[in-house]
Amino acid sequence: MIVVAGEALIDLVPRGSGPLADLRPARGGGPYNTAVALGRLGSPTAFCSRVSYDVYGEALLTGLREAGVDVTSVQRGPEPTTLALASIGEDGSARYSFYVEGSADRMFEAPEQLPAGTRAVSFGTCSLVLEPGASAYEELLHGVAARGVFTALDPNIRPGLVADPAAHRARFKSWLPSVALLKLSEEDAEWLGGTPEQWLASGPSAVVVTRGGEGMTAYTRDGAVHRVPGEKVDVVDTIGAGDTVNAALLHGLSAREALSAASLAALTAEDWGGLLRFAARAAAVTCSRAGAEPPYASEVDGD
Repeated sequence: MIVVAGEALIDLVPRGSGPLADLRPARGGGPYNTAVALGRLGSPTAFCSRVSYDVYGEALLTGLREAGVDVTSVQRGPEPTTLALASIGEDGSARYSFYVEGSADRMFEAPEQLPAGTRAVSFGTCSLVLEPGASAYEELLHGVAARGVFTALDPNIRPGLVADPAAHRARFKSWLPSVALLKLSEEDAEWLGGTPEQWLASGPSAVVVTRGGEGMTAYTRDGAVHRVPGEKVDVVDTIGAGDTVNAALLHGLSAREALSAASLAALTAEDWGGLLRFAARAAAVTCSRAGAEPPYASEVDGD
């Protein structure tokens, strides 16, 4: 079982151009997209979050169930669902404005236990910024890592939500000793500062940096660097692409029985090449359609 911990929200995606274009509600949130992608790829997956009782919350839970994701660890509350207003650039890239005050996912409390058979827990995005939930997710991260559970982190920085950038950068560094796999975009890396080598020295066994259409690069503690190019595709938008990479990496590591720091360190160059190519193909499928719609296993040839 791979558990994904973090927010579920509704993306409001423009249909057409202009500031008053019609908005299409779509299920989203980095962790939510990661959980759906894992479920669609066929990995046993559970979602750990707090979701509203409102109609959007019900739609979010329906999407998880349809992807085969276990929702027994989802907390519920009367607070509204977080909204993220997306704006799409000419290159398909997305920018967001968030409506987060008093929303359900901020009220998350660290659970006493996770589903039986949990082998890995993935964290990231808004849930690690917005209090009081951020401290609860942080507590969960350090707790599961201390018990030897494999952990993955995708910081997925949304600058508009970070009130104190210096404090958040320091907090990010405090998470690294509890992280086995760090995945982040080139933009995240620039915002956070530091280098893959510095992050590896702080704890992770591997760091994967995504570079949009240019592909992605994995750095490991032994000094190895593994690169693959991006998959060529007609981009509709990039919503959920990074989350799909996150899921594909975890799915591929699970398939290779590599959800531990030691087994991750033992991966060969061939292993990394296959893993990264698989993640690039999966992300390309997501980019080829509107909104966060990650692929099913049948849409991605395995490596």
